[in-house]
Amino acid sequence: MRILAFESSAKAASAALLTDGSLTAEAFQNSGLTHSRTLLKLAQDLLETCELSPADLDYVAWANGPGSFTGIRIGAAAAKGLCWGRELPGLPVSTLEAMAWNAAEQEGVICCCMDARRSQVYNGLFAWKNGVPARLREDRAISLEELAADLAAFDAPIYLVGDGAELAWRTLTAMEAERGGNPQRSNESRYRLAAEHLRQQRASGVALAAWQAVLTDRVENGALTPPNYLRLSQAERERLERESRA
Repeated sequence: MRILAFESSAKAASAALLTDGSLTAEAFQNSGLTHSRTLLKLAQDLLETCELSPADLDYVAWANGPGSFTGIRIGAAAAKGLCWGRELPGLPVSTLEAMAWNAAEQEGVICCCMDARRSQVYNGLFAWKNGVPARLREDRAISLEELAADLAAFDAPIYLVGDGAELAWRTLTAMEAERGGNPQRSNESRYRLAAEHLRQQRASGVALAAWQAVLTDRVENGALTPPNYLRLSQAERERLERESRA
């Protein structure tokens, strides 16, 4: 079984191919070019170097949010277009769940963070159990103050991944220091920042999350699944504000 996966929810774009649960190939680009220029080219080159075509695929998966509104739309459109053209089933995947696969085998709480701006992060919490990330909190847009209060309920190390991980780590460790540090280990912070190459959202995580969905019979009708933005776009917020003043 082959799954082609797209990740375009943040600045980096990537495509990956998973064959029977094993990563066959991955293409990653974080050059600042728009995803509309890079994403399909990455997938095309990846398939060609593997001597495959879309006809050899069984599923197409994509990061379905949260994240950049434009980035998510580009990834979903590319994936759904490929599904429609080849009559393939589509597998929309939580961006945050896909990120948790980067933290394989880490002990404690896997804290996935994307910079949502407006003093918030997109966040999901997971723990590695029986070879897969088990969800502890549903995907949400949350302030770092609220996140710190929620994480206080866990007596475990907190492992930070995602393009917002460094921002969250700086803020959370500063809050921890102001409150007297880690009471369990006075000389060590409970917050662990993932290595740089593990922080970015990657299509390989999307592919692995999609593979797990297939194995556990959680396949959705991707053509009917809307993106999960978690909050209104700026244009929608401004329209509502105008309407409220009218």
